[in-house]
Amino acid sequence: MSTPPPLPVPPTPYKIAVLVYVFNEEGKLLLLHRRKPPNKNLYSPIGGKLEQHLGESPYACALREIREEIGMQLTLDDIRLFGIVSERAYPSPPPIDTTHWLMFCFEVTRTLNFPAVEFDEGLLEWIDPIIVPQLSIPKTDREIIWPLVQKHSIMLNPATRTHPDFFSVHIDCTDNDCFVPTMEHPRKKSEDRSQ
Repeated sequence: MSTPPPLPVPPTPYKIAVLVYVFNEEGKLLLLHRRKPPNKNLYSPIGGKLEQHLGESPYACALREIREEIGMQLTLDDIRLFGIVSERAYPSPPPIDTTHWLMFCFEVTRTLNFPAVEFDEGLLEWIDPIIVPQLSIPKTDREIIWPLVQKHSIMLNPATRTHPDFFSVHIDCTDNDCFVPTMEHPRKKSEDRSQ
């Protein structure tokens, strides 16, 4: 009697989300001190997962998350997609263990001024961008995403507003001690020739 073939291993879930960077007129960044997973007890920009069952677009998701988390009804003219981050095998709490993430990074292209508040997701705080690396933030944010945001955000670099830039990075998180980023855009000239 032959043994049955092994059951297929279910694929690692791939989650799609948006991150939204909001600044006030003092140049401070709005961060959420999260009280729920993912990234519980860490700081992150506002945002959340796409409602894929509804066919929600990343832009619609960004506008919905802004409305839900800070109570403001913005339009497509108020937001800018300036980066894409994909993370392979990002460590997650059990029983998931790892998750692939695809995240669309948006910024609100005008300053918003309102008092930071607490809600069910956590505490919103206005933070001076200079101290962001000193906060409890996810490792990928500290090492890779935040430096790219600083470089490509028109709100942090007003001189680039007439020629805005965009980034795309893939981060292999398989080794939790050593994440491996691959800049997919922009590419350095030497990288373009070697690929």
